[in-house]
Amino acid sequence: MVCHGYPLIGRLYELHEKICSLDSLNPCKDVDTLFTQLVLTCMPPTHNHIDVTTLCKKAQQMRSDLIRLGGEAEGLLESHFATILGSFDRPIEKLEIFPYYGNYLKLAQLEFTLLTQHCTHVPNKVAFVGSGPLPLSSIVLALNHLTTTSFHNYDMDPLANSKAARLISSDPDLSKRVLFHTCDVLKVTEELKEYDVVFLAALVGMDKEEKARAIEHLGRYMKSGAILMVRSAHGARVFLYPVVDVQSDLGGFEVLSVFHPKDEVINSVIVARKC
Repeated sequence: MVCHGYPLIGRLYELHEKICSLDSLNPCKDVDTLFTQLVLTCMPPTHNHIDVTTLCKKAQQMRSDLIRLGGEAEGLLESHFATILGSFDRPIEKLEIFPYYGNYLKLAQLEFTLLTQHCTHVPNKVAFVGSGPLPLSSIVLALNHLTTTSFHNYDMDPLANSKAARLISSDPDLSKRVLFHTCDVLKVTEELKEYDVVFLAALVGMDKEEKARAIEHLGRYMKSGAILMVRSAHGARVFLYPVVDVQSDLGGFEVLSVFHPKDEVINSVIVARKC
């Protein structure tokens, strides 16, 4: 098992230690700086050769911690900006104040392009699992790409959903097409058969078992022929987000394409069809 064979791992240990010593993960200069450094460390395609399965136990644990801490910080950042945006009369016109809005525009464009390669018609109903307080993927897709499709967003947190609903409430079109459901998707069964496409957010299922359970549930209840869009990670970006293994985690689905971005879009995208 390799631990210190990569200079990258040493750098990640340093950042992990600094992040763990923070008093809080709420957005502030120190938190923003450290997570920016973490992302920039993991981004270069030169790290794509890293095989996380060869890392020693200590490095594996550090990786799990970074994913969990990053997920928590991301949730707090989104909640913070959802509150700010919610204070405007027309939040939808101010989305660019979110610092990573440009990334969402690129990710939505990428996912739409991949979807159109495998979906012959415009989907009527789409589900987004794990939408959070700032559901930019749904909003950007609904505004720019799937302009007649209805989006059903699922999140377990009622406060996240109320903040999210506030963002679109002043827009007559989006408020009819973008809907929010407060529930655990593992308890959603028959409704899943209504969707032509289901998006699974990167941070639904923070570890391998949880992620596999979510995908297995979707595989059981989605309608035959429906498309599943799964976000994953590749190379050193696996220290930022959980990985979906196309060989072992997508039983019941036919994998149609896998795309690993090399730019500031961090997530890989897997497109699969329910068998």
